[in-house]
Formats: sequence, structure tokens, C-alpha cells
Amino acid sequence: MFEIILSGGVMMIPIILCSIAVIGISIERYWTLNPNKVAPRTLLAQVWSWIKSNQVDAAKLRELKQSSPLGKILAAGLSNSRHGRDVMKDSIQEAANQVIHDLERYIGALGTIANVAPLLGLLGSVFGMIETFNAIMLKGSGNAGVLAGGIAVALIATAAGLIVAIPATILHRYFLRRVDSLVVIMEEESIKLVDALHTDRSVDVKLV
Repeated sequence: MFEIILSGGVMMIPIILCSIAVIGISIERYWTLNPNKVAPRTLLAQVWSWIKSNQVDAAKLRELKQSSPLGKILAAGLSNSRHGRDVMKDSIQEAANQVIHDLERYIGALGTIANVAPLLGLLGSVFGMIETFNAIMLKGSGNAGVLAGGIAVALIATAAGLIVAIPATILHRYFLRRVDSLVVIMEEESIKLVDALHTDRSVDVKLV
């Protein structure tokens, strides 16, 4: 396997680095975007129990903010709930924008790698074909070993680029979908909180 990688030429180095980045980002995002960590289903019920028992204070808000991304959004809303529905919604929106930005961290890098890796493979293929044509010019077309080496560089680099790009594309879309699902959950929970505290009008809180 190591010999095959070496025969792919110099462009195998950035392709391998891209593959390592894909693995690292995927593991980190899979761990970070755990729904139970981002938007615990029992969190809103706990917050509501605090509200009914008049336990909401600075310490509780700080605990809520640090508990999870959803907790950060709910804490922002609670902190401004006394100023009216519109102010509460604006504070939720502002906190949600920051939370969503954090949830999408590194996902764009997966998309970039998915686009760049095939180009790196193509560039490696070009280098391999250049090597082949140089060999033909210097030694003629009768040296099959030299020609095969240049063609191998071209094919291995192309294959390596695709091997990295295909899973990167799949993972990029998977994590984007997971973020979208989490945003919907957090939006629903935020709407419930606003509706519980301000029931005089319909609620239209949006996180995106």
C-alpha cells in the first residue's frame, strides 16, 4: 500500500492531508452535533419548572447558558422576557445566530475538500502525463516501464482524489442535514418558551 501511495507522485501529499482532515472533522462534528448534547429534550421542561417555582436567577441563567447550545438560546430569551415579546424574540434570534454559526463550524471545510480533492488528483494526473511524454521524448515509445510509471502516477493520483472527495461530499451533506434538524428542534423549543411566557399573541420566532 505504501508503495502504491509513493507511486502516485507528489500530489499524494496534499491528498493524504485532505483525507486526514476529513477524518478529523467528521469525528469532531459527529461528537459535537449529538442531538442530546445540542438540544436536550428535557431542558425546556426543566426551565419551565424553574419559572413556576420562581427559581430563575443569575446563577440559574448561567447554568442554563453553559448546559448546551439550546440552553444558551433559552437563557438569552429568559434574560429579556420581562421586556416584552419582541425584545425576547430578538435576543433569541441573536443567540441562535451564534449557536448556528458554531454548529456549522468546519462543515464548510468538508465541502471545500470535496471540491478540491478531485482537482488535486487531476493535477497529479497531469504531472503523470507530463512525465510520460517526457519519457517518450527522451527514450522513445519503446520503453514500456517508463511509460507505465507515468501512467500509474496519473491513475493513482486521480483515484486517490476521488477516494477522498466522495466521502467528503457525503459527510458534508450529512452534517448540513443534521444541523438543519437541530435548528428545527431549537426553534420549536424556543417557540414553546415564548408562547408560555407571552400567550397574548401568536408566536413566530425564527432561528434562521
